Amino acid sequence: MTAVTGTNQTSQIPAPRNEAIASVPVPPSPRPGTARVPSLPSLTGLRWMAALLVFGLHVRNIGYFGGTSARIMTWGFGAGATGVSFFFILSGFVLMWSARPGDRVLAFWRRRIARIYPVHLVTAAIALLMSFTLAHLAKPTLNSALANVLLTHSWWRPWWQTLDPVSWSLACEAFFYAVFPLLALLLRHLNARGSTVLAGASVLAVLVLAWVDAHHVLSQPVGALPPARLPEFVLGAAVARLVLLDRWRGPNRETSLALAIIGYFLVPQVPDGYPTTACTIIGFGALIPAAAVADMGGLPSLWRHPRMVRLGELSFAFYMIHLLVLRAGNTVLGKSPHFGVAGALAATAAAFTVALGLAWILYERVECPARRLLLRRRLRKE
Repeated sequence: MTAVTGTNQTSQIPAPRNEAIASVPVPPSPRPGTARVPSLPSLTGLRWMAALLVFGLHVRNIGYFGGTSARIMTWGFGAGATGVSFFFILSGFVLMWSARPGDRVLAFWRRRIARIYPVHLVTAAIALLMSFTLAHLAKPTLNSALANVLLTHSWWRPWWQTLDPVSWSLACEAFFYAVFPLLALLLRHLNARGSTVLAGASVLAVLVLAWVDAHHVLSQPVGALPPARLPEFVLGAAVARLVLLDRWRGPNRETSLALAIIGYFLVPQVPDGYPTTACTIIGFGALIPAAAVADMGGLPSLWRHPRMVRLGELSFAFYMIHLLVLRAGNTVLGKSPHFGVAGALAATAAAFTVALGLAWILYERVECPARRLLLRRRLRKE
């Protein structure tokens, strides 16, 4: 990803992992301190919608569409990079929601590594192979490749898009996972008022960082720096705490969705990069807990449909593989081919089908088996 958003970018967003994947209505949430909390399937469905925005952005950037259709793609998907903000907020919410009372720090980190690392290693290996076999792709240095594998590459601007470009967001997630035990400890000691103040401070931090980036106060853009993305993660965790306390008083699903859509289409009015996050931070920050509350009340939700939930389960793998598919397609189709409408739609459908098929393979043959294997081995040792 070349910035948080832009007209010539070819990679955006992450797909942090959501553990809430049930597909049926659930009973009301238990009070804090209990061992179990209900699953929130609507959040999994929403994750797929965010992944589609990113895919649309990259299709727009790859240049399949030309003329009027290109302008329509820009209108519809030019702000698709804001999906990264949605994923960061969602990650904070889900981790706080599913945090286990008395959980050990090492056990938490082990589960997070088991969830994201196998797919990351496989897609990094595919990207490395592509860089040495496709002439139009740059070859990474040894140091930058190692930084990517270790998920530290986003900390230094020249390396942030090494190998699979979208993996920059996993480097941010790795930082979030490192600080989450302290964040969870803080939130468990905060009441509803304190959690509300923390959520508001997180939104304010995003607005300040957006101003800093727009006015080039720092020597480099901040959109890929893990500390700059931390406020979005903290916001998600803070509103999750409010829902757990049964003190969420934000707008309902419809109003939250409207706020998110309005913010999405305001993105062209601000400078490219981190400032786009400021447009959607309130809408996304309200939509996620609103969807969670709807699930707890058993209210109707399109996002909870079993097919949406299934696609949401595949969204992490889809996110990690889709840009590699598009880049490989450049070898056959050329760079920025600018097809007519029919040709562009056919190329997009082909790329989507291949990416979704590979995502299914990654999920069923890499992500799930590797996670079971890694966690089972550790349980045996214990």
